[in-house]
Amino acid sequence: MVQIIQRNIEQDAYETLVNGGVRPTMARLLAARGVRDISQMEASLARLIPPERLTGNREMAVLLADAIAAGKRIMVVGDYDADGATATAVAVKGLRSMGAIVDFLVPNRFEYGYGLTPEIVALAASQHPDLILTVDNGIASVDGVEAARGLGIPVLVTDHHLPGDTTPQAACIVNPNQHGCDFPSKHLAGVGVMFYVLLALRAELRRRGVFDAGSEPNLTELLDLVALGTVADLVRLDDNNRILVEQGLRRIRAGKCSPGILALFEVAGREYAKANPQDLGFSIGPRLNAAGRLDDMTLGIACLLEQDMAVAKQMAQQLHELNQERRNIEADMQDDAMAVLDEIDATGRYSLSLFQEGWHQGVIGILASRIKERFHRPVIAFASAGDGIVKGSGRSIPGLHLRDALDLVSKREPGLLLKFGGHAMAAGLSIREQDFPRFSTVFEQVVAGLLTPQQLEAVIEVDGSLSSDDASLEMAYALERQVWGQGFPPPVFLDEFRVVNQRIVGERHLKLSLEKSGQVFDAIFFRQEEFLPEQVELVYQVQVNEFRGAQTLQLCLQHWQVPG
Repeated sequence: MVQIIQRNIEQDAYETLVNGGVRPTMARLLAARGVRDISQMEASLARLIPPERLTGNREMAVLLADAIAAGKRIMVVGDYDADGATATAVAVKGLRSMGAIVDFLVPNRFEYGYGLTPEIVALAASQHPDLILTVDNGIASVDGVEAARGLGIPVLVTDHHLPGDTTPQAACIVNPNQHGCDFPSKHLAGVGVMFYVLLALRAELRRRGVFDAGSEPNLTELLDLVALGTVADLVRLDDNNRILVEQGLRRIRAGKCSPGILALFEVAGREYAKANPQDLGFSIGPRLNAAGRLDDMTLGIACLLEQDMAVAKQMAQQLHELNQERRNIEADMQDDAMAVLDEIDATGRYSLSLFQEGWHQGVIGILASRIKERFHRPVIAFASAGDGIVKGSGRSIPGLHLRDALDLVSKREPGLLLKFGGHAMAAGLSIREQDFPRFSTVFEQVVAGLLTPQQLEAVIEVDGSLSSDDASLEMAYALERQVWGQGFPPPVFLDEFRVVNQRIVGERHLKLSLEKSGQVFDAIFFRQEEFLPEQVELVYQVQVNEFRGAQTLQLCLQHWQVPG
């Protein structure tokens, strides 16, 4: 059962926007997303929150400036997802532009797990760094930081994840979510945090008189990477993040970005001159992520750092092939999962825990997300990690804090979870393979005590009806020019249509002609293999469809139901 609700619009904000010259439909959409003044939509870098507002950022800049002045070797330790890869690339490029001796290391998720573990510290120490700098990780690496300190290697932590009860004894920590930090935006991605550190470092070096005329690095050249990591990590696009993303997209559209990103656009079949957040989130990000999911993120980072276009294209092609392999693995795993779910009544459960021999550790997170989308229940998918251990990756729904739910499981059944961690909507854990049935039972009991049956109903938020005047190519262009994403969702509308004709295309998609109030619209419904009734109520987006050089309006359908 799907519940459709209309977004609330704050009338005062709507009227302010209209009085400021915003057309009424756009004003309605923006007011429903918390925009109270048109100035919030300005993407000027001058409107960024100042870097000194980040707790520890000035101290971090001083330590890095001292390290550069002393010729010390800095080792950047990243994470194996797109945010971690872009954060690593931003750190390496930015620090090198300011004279640092810097290299990077990213853990193989299958050998070392997540974060700055003692094992990763040992691996880093073999390369004799004077300083370790973490990006997109480290706030939970208490043991790893202690191991580094034991070897005489100071650790600087840059991260954006929530801290636990104990924080590492690092030389300095920059994290907008650390206790006591009053930075107004708590939604910076890991790559955004590193970019802010570089802004503070440049200011510190400027104060020291390090730069000659014309030698000061232009950090805006890193914004293509910042935009990619921010969108791919699904952080909330608040005012500050929208500026970072919009500025990065402008550089990409102008071709003033890293060759690696241009190459990834090419292999994905996307036009960089028309880049939008959806391209970053659904085409470029997954190809970058594929390296960390199936192999080693070193390839992805190397692609982002590469300056030779020909070499970057070769790397991008390898990432494209890895992503195709990932998709094939995921499809097979989904078939396995659906076969299991066909044998149980998923509608009678509050959670789903799934495990199959042969599932791939790097893909279980995506699998859990796909199953969650289909059944609107918290899902944890497990894969074997060897030695009788299985690792799980979970995705949740609104109303259930997944990490807290796992904490309850651990308290009810001490010793059942070997380790766990995460956030409200995503978490990971390890258990013994023989304990999977017990975990599934206890997790179901915990979730059933935390969710109501109503919360198991999927909710679609819509922006109401779209008038005939606004159902136009002009409106589609206007919407494409805005930065939409997590926490600032793209507009979706609800209207009743008559189906004029429909046919299956590409074996899995429905192509339609729809009529409303005398207007006929082209429409596409992806992954819809069954025909719709003649009269139908549809949830849809408007988009620009380009075919053989011609641009037309197309409705992209997301959900259908019988009117009334």
